[in-house]
Amino acid sequence: MKEFEYIIKDENGIHARPAGLLVKQAKQFQSDITATKDDDSADAKKLFALMGLCVKAEDKIVIKADGPDELEAIQILEDFVKKNL
Repeated sequence: MKEFEYIIKDENGIHARPAGLLVKQAKQFQSDITATKDDDSADAKKLFALMGLCVKAEDKIVIKADGPDELEAIQILEDFVKKNL
């Protein structure tokens, strides 16, 4: 399992547009991808699950990838999150 932590910089948090793009990125991998905020986790391949975390600006999230392509997944997702959130 690979993971990274990130403090959300976008003043709107993870809202519909970037959440949809993050889900699209996550779906290209076979690995299980989860997003965690505080004690709540969500499948990062499911838009409503991700939106249900209610991630706001300055919240810390942890993205985890577990599976055959976890290294590639975590690198691409970390890059995406840093550029877009």
